[in-house]
Order: sequence, then structure tokens, then C-alpha cells
Amino acid sequence: MPTRAELIATGRDEQQVAREIGADAVVYQDLDALKAAVRAVNPKLTQFETSCFDGVYITGDVTSEYLASVEKARDAGRQESEDESESNQLDLTT
Repeated sequence: MPTRAELIATGRDEQQVAREIGADAVVYQDLDALKAAVRAVNPKLTQFETSCFDGVYITGDVTSEYLASVEKARDAGRQESEDESESNQLDLTT
């Protein structure tokens, strides 16, 4: 699961996202309208797992604090990996 910072739309508006993915335009679907459309096709579906859109996780134990800690750990791991990569580089100029 990507962190919020890893999502393509983070810090970008619709035009920037479209450019990034090579699309003419980006249009966001309203979540309530999406749920209504699904219910119109199948009224038996009453609950939806939409955490990737609204941040409300069905498990009930994923908080904004937890997500922040995951992001922090990934950032630290990414930095360590970059530092390690730089320190392992051979200097062939000598």
C-alpha cells in the first residue's frame, strides 16, 4: 500500500496529474455517486471498502497516527537505502 506521499496526485492538481500519466484530462468520481451507481446495479451491496479513497479502514484500527508512522518509517528506510547505495559506489577516478 503506498503512503500518501507516494500517490501520484499528492501535491498535484488535475492538470499536473493528467500530464504525469499522459492523459488529456483527469476527472475525479465523487465517492457517494460511485456508491450510488454500484447500488443501482446491485441493491444487495450495502457496504463498500473504500479506504483507499476516504481513509476509513474496515478494520477500524488504521488511524492517521499509524499512517504517519508508516510514512516516517518508509522515508527513513528510503534514506538509509540511498545512503547505503552512495557509500557502496566505487570511485574509479583514482
